Amino acid sequence: MPANSIAYESDTIKTFAEFSQRADYSFMNSLVMDPQATSNGHDHNPRQVFSGHYVPVTPTPIPSTQYIAHSKTLFNELGLSHELALDDKFRRLFSGDMTVVMDPMRPVGWATGYALSIYGTEYIQQCPFGTGNGYGDGRAISVFEGLFNGKRWEMQLKGGGPTPYCRGADGRAVLRSSVREFLAQEFMQALGVPTSRSLTLYVSRSETVRRPWYSQNSRSIDPDIMMDNPAAITTRVAPSFIRVGQLELFARRARSSSHQGALNELHMIVEHLIDRNYRQSIEANLAFTDQVVELAHLFRERLISLVANWMRIGYCQGNFNSDNCAASGYTLDYGPFGFCELFDPKFQPWTGGGEHFSFFNQPAAAEANYQMFWAAIRPLLSEHNEALARLDQIRDSFAEAMNQEIEAMWAKKLGLCSYDTTLVNELLQLMVLSKVDYTIFFRKLSHIPDQITALKESFYLPSSEHIDRQWNVWLQRWKDCIKNNGDLKSTSATMKRINPKYTWREWLIAPAYKKAEQGDYRLINELQAVLSDPYDDQSSEVEAKYDKLKPKQFFNTGGLSHYSCSS
Repeated sequence: MPANSIAYESDTIKTFAEFSQRADYSFMNSLVMDPQATSNGHDHNPRQVFSGHYVPVTPTPIPSTQYIAHSKTLFNELGLSHELALDDKFRRLFSGDMTVVMDPMRPVGWATGYALSIYGTEYIQQCPFGTGNGYGDGRAISVFEGLFNGKRWEMQLKGGGPTPYCRGADGRAVLRSSVREFLAQEFMQALGVPTSRSLTLYVSRSETVRRPWYSQNSRSIDPDIMMDNPAAITTRVAPSFIRVGQLELFARRARSSSHQGALNELHMIVEHLIDRNYRQSIEANLAFTDQVVELAHLFRERLISLVANWMRIGYCQGNFNSDNCAASGYTLDYGPFGFCELFDPKFQPWTGGGEHFSFFNQPAAAEANYQMFWAAIRPLLSEHNEALARLDQIRDSFAEAMNQEIEAMWAKKLGLCSYDTTLVNELLQLMVLSKVDYTIFFRKLSHIPDQITALKESFYLPSSEHIDRQWNVWLQRWKDCIKNNGDLKSTSATMKRINPKYTWREWLIAPAYKKAEQGDYRLINELQAVLSDPYDDQSSEVEAKYDKLKPKQFFNTGGLSHYSCSS
């Protein structure tokens, strides 16, 4: 059955009361609340949080809410009736109104603190107090955790209002960024890339928030105008939202002995991470030190696989700090992300990101985040030299393991049984010379053409005879490699399952959120359908609209080719 088809089972959750019965709050039950917090969740002003794993917070509801979309795929997976997205209490909860909760649900949500490291360097500058104790979930508030079909899921509002970590901001998200996050999570799931998931998207018909953005056809690097945008809340879902930055925060406190229970809080959050995200792979009867070492090994595998998948599909995270790195190994932050169209190893959509977070530098950024993860869990093994040695060996071999995974990714994209350094390097050089569209090129290549002519539809500029000759020589060498290892037809079919036909193109996304500002959500629904099936051929109408090169006028345009993180 297609992933986006609607199917009801006998145990489908049809009412809000039935939904509430799935509540099970392992995070709040297992971990420590900030002792200075109020239990009623009325904690919305910036302040320092010195200890504890979470702060109870009530979200601030957006008024006059209107339904835009929900994830049919995730609703099916959770066993939720699709009509539930329109249910009054369900809509109110996921628009920030917790007055609708019923037992055994909790009447408050929770926000968490975390630390920030950029490329392996610890920062506290983004904390308004200069201590690191005020940095964390500024507008992300988890409001529900429960069990569905044997799996645990946490549901988190993005744009649910201020928390103690808001650093003086309003805690809101604009419709533009909410649409992008909702669609991107759906798309990544359809691509087979580990990701947080989309549940619902609601917008306020009366509340707007003011943000810097780009004027029409702006060529500015930074936003050049202030815009009023509808406030919106998208709910993202994951087995947990524990970040590498969270582990770092508790490790920093443990190393500095900031309070008596600091090391124990680190132990507890790591143990909770294992229970929530790794228990199927780590036996509970192992000694805790062995569980920590196994955690390090498994997270390394997941992180490496994730980044290789990002590069396979042309995704650039844009801002891969440790606080944007999920400790369970999935894509978490959808703020300054982008997808590479014109192939450029230095592609970076976020104006604040720099080359160090560019497309081909993502393996190095991942290694820096892993270094911080390794440093954060190391205090738990300080009295176990043998375990420390194993942990250090896992860290020391990160680059080699990453390189092997990246090489395997290129081999799969090219339909090869094994990686060929010369073949891949020559290909990347030709792709840069010919200014190819990353997605269209590899999809055309998946047809295994005889001549360069078939690939020219992916070129942004006409090619010369000299470059064409280089292409034809490369094509012949590549096809010879494939013929030596299998038949062309089956290789082509396999490559089409690796190289998507449809990708995220910002110039096609922007009209959707602009129309949504006027109350027209049809283009969002259309994109949701197209992006849910990225590997297969779709209708001729869809192909004509979504499978084409980026128009010239959209290059170097603010908000389309590059953008700030204003959301």
